[in-house]
Amino acid sequence: MKCTACIETIFTELPWEKRFMAAKKAGFDAVEFWSWTDKDLEQVKKLAEEADIVISGFNGDADYSLVDPTHKEKYLEFLKSSLEAAKKVGALSVTIHSNALGEGGVVVNHYDELSSTVKLCSMYDMLKDAAVMAEEAGITCNLEALNITTDHVGNFLQTTQMAAEIIRVLDSPRVRILYDIYHMQLNDEGSIIDTITKYVDTMGHIHIADAPGRHEPGTGEINYKNVIAHLEKVGYTGYVGCELFPKNSSDEAVKAIMEVMGR
Repeated sequence: MKCTACIETIFTELPWEKRFMAAKKAGFDAVEFWSWTDKDLEQVKKLAEEADIVISGFNGDADYSLVDPTHKEKYLEFLKSSLEAAKKVGALSVTIHSNALGEGGVVVNHYDELSSTVKLCSMYDMLKDAAVMAEEAGITCNLEALNITTDHVGNFLQTTQMAAEIIRVLDSPRVRILYDIYHMQLNDEGSIIDTITKYVDTMGHIHIADAPGRHEPGTGEINYKNVIAHLEKVGYTGYVGCELFPKNSSDEAVKAIMEVMGR
């Protein structure tokens, strides 16, 4: 397994341009971040190359929602731009969501006027086209379910089961799920070990953060040593992304991360 640091949340004591090298020196194999539209892509590519570190991915959607049938054209247009941005900086993947997210991850529109049937069908319809685009680009789209209790109230996609079953029906090697353990724990999904066993074949990326709090392992209720050991047992070879907010400092958070990763 490979480990990536979200440099929007870790190493924030440092200027942006120094976080790539900081992640490399701390022992991470890759970095990831959120939006790409507010970044200088040439600088991002240069900083990653200078640090000799991989860019595992960034968010591939923005103001448009998979669950809104009227957004199809604009959603896919923006996704195409995101895939091109990923190719430009050498990123491996982009993360996509069911609903558009605003500042602070707030769900922009809950679409209460749409039935779950419409939302699900719209999401599947767009993902079929997204799969073709991703395969042509050679970049993976990772579909992420989010918690609706704390950070993303109103988000439609909220279970690993729904995300994984859509991926299996699509049957594309370039559309996977992003299994965010923190989000699913807050949604009372639980059963982390069993969930991994059942759906690991659909997982393209994994996010870790302890719950509650969204800090480093050891600050909440999740036994990440057992989780990581099980990921190794079932043969997961993708990235484990640390999208977490250090409780006290990045140095302390990194120490806890590397301990559960066995490094």
